[in-house]
This record gives sequence, C-alpha cells and structure tokens, in this order.
Amino acid sequence: MQIGLIGMPLSGKTTIFNLITEQHLDTGPGAKSEIHVASAAVPDERIEFLSDLYHPQKTSPARIQFMDLPGMCSQNGTAAQGAFLLDKVRGADVLVQVVRAFHQDFVSQSVGEPNPFKEICDFSDELLLADLAAVENRLKKLKEGRKLPKDVVGQIAFFERLRSALEMEIPVDNIEMTEQEKEYLSGHHFLTEKPLILAVNIDEGQLVSGDYPGRARVFSFAEQRGIPVIEICGLMEMEISQLPLEERIEFMNDLNLQESGITRLARAAYGYLGLMSFFTVGEDEVRAWTVNNGTPAQQAAGKIHSDIERGFIRAEVFHYDSLHEQGSPSKVREKGLFRLEGRDYTVKDGDIISFRFNV
Repeated sequence: MQIGLIGMPLSGKTTIFNLITEQHLDTGPGAKSEIHVASAAVPDERIEFLSDLYHPQKTSPARIQFMDLPGMCSQNGTAAQGAFLLDKVRGADVLVQVVRAFHQDFVSQSVGEPNPFKEICDFSDELLLADLAAVENRLKKLKEGRKLPKDVVGQIAFFERLRSALEMEIPVDNIEMTEQEKEYLSGHHFLTEKPLILAVNIDEGQLVSGDYPGRARVFSFAEQRGIPVIEICGLMEMEISQLPLEERIEFMNDLNLQESGITRLARAAYGYLGLMSFFTVGEDEVRAWTVNNGTPAQQAAGKIHSDIERGFIRAEVFHYDSLHEQGSPSKVREKGLFRLEGRDYTVKDGDIISFRFNV
C-alpha cells in the first residue's frame, strides 16, 4: 500500500514523513523541494507480542510506502506546475492531506497565520485542477491521436461530461457512472476519486486545549464528505520518538496520549481501504500479511506464495485474541480454539494461520 502525503507549503508534511519512516530530512523554509519515498512498519502491538512469544530469527510487520510531495499552491506558481507534481502521486492508494493548524512565528511570516479550513478548501481546488488537466489531456489524445479506440465517440462524450463536472467543482467520486463509463475511467487514477484522510498538524498547546482555529468547521466539512480526520502533533511526536522507551511512555501518559497520531493514521488508512492483517508464526519468522476484508483462505495463501495457493489443502487457524488470552499455542489447543478451515474460509483480522499445501 502506498500513501501520498500532500498539502500546502510548510504544513509539516516532511516532519510527519520523517516521523513515520524514521528519516532525517531537512524541513522548514530552507529545505529543498523534492519528492521523498520510503516505507514504514505499520504499528501493531500484536506482532510485538507474537515476536516476544516465539522469539523468531526475524520479525516482519506489515509495511506501508509513503511518498512525500513538495508543498504546492497554484497561487504561488501555475496550475500546470501543481498538476505536474500531483501526477507523481496518482498511483497512491490513499491521499493524506497534511493541514497546518500549529503556530510558529517563522512559518507564519512565510505563509501567513494558520487557517486549517481554508487550507483544506484551497487544496481541494488543487486536486480538481490537476484532474481537470488530466481530463483535458485525455480528450486531446482521443480527438487528435493516430490510433483511436473503437468506442472513441462514447469516450469523448464521457470525458467531456467529466470535464464539465470538474469545472463545477464536483469531484470524480461524486459523479454517477454507468458500468461502461467506469471502464473508461479505469487506469486513469484521478485524484478526486481516491480515498482522502485529513491529518491536522497541531502544536502542543492545541493538543492540551483540544482546540485550534476552525476546528469545528474542519470536522463538519469532513463529516459531510465521510473523510477521516486525524490530529497529529508532528513536532512533539518527533521529539517523543527520540526519547528512551520508558521516558517516551511517561511523556505520553503526562499528555494523556494512549497512542501516537501515526498509529491512528495507519489504522485509519487500513480501515478506509478495507484492509486487515493475518499472521504467520514460527521460529524462523513472525510476519504480518495484509489482505482485503473478506479474503478467502486460499487467496490469502497466495500472498505468501503462489505455490501455496495453487496446492492449498487446509488452513490451520487460531486467533490472536485466543493466544493472547491463553498465553501459549498448547493452551489454545487444549481449549479447543484451534481449528482446520477450507479454501473458502473468510480470513479474519488477527487470524494466525499455517497453510497445508501440496504441489
């Protein structure tokens, strides 16, 4: 899974990127405007427990790839420049807009006082402009290209309707389409049809008070559109991450933080995409595997290796909660909580599975 971090200049994207991926890139007004890509482990207490229990040679949590785009705004450049940058993130599964709510003097001097709601609306325009540019490009190819598809007339009509909707500020995911039109859309990766999460970057004072300018409007806007909102105190979490574990826990307890904003962001992305994790365990490796909700056992086996899927016989299954409660696999068996499942068994989040197969 890839997550694209997008937003306005100096909103704190690279700070959050550093925090998630354990990078040490320069941030602030003097930093270079570059695209950064790195992966990060998905925070999951379950895999830590399993690793402590099985003492494997290797522990492999689920991973997410993050892409950090430079801040952009067509007000300070051109719509074409913004569209060019956003084209780089069209392959992402989820977009996370980092929104500045925090106050810092040097940032305010560069880009003004924080106005989260306006920033969200302004960047929504950036996404619409980028998609509009992509539609215009597609129409040009359909009208002027040498090798035209057989259904070129239908495609032109569809993309002209798409252009009209975008000009009226209607995102692609709000446009009703026939099955044929959905096929026309396939493969184009429009930004306004992608899942979006708002990550509001707050400061320590706002974390303590639970408020920042325009917070009610941000949540009202997001609720109306079904967009998750995660509040992250990026700079403070970066400082916390550099502390020894005991001090880190104490610091978070003092601030009444049960878990980091990064953990909540990963969970929101998983939930938004309908993803979950199952585990394989043993002395060699404890590993988390990411699959879609509703995945049958045989298909899940294919995540590990195509041979296991092809030669699938049975899945030996017990659940993490049972293991955590009983304390050992032998006690899970004694309680009758271990079972054999067939190819059509629907894998559950937290299942611990060993696949029997024969090729």
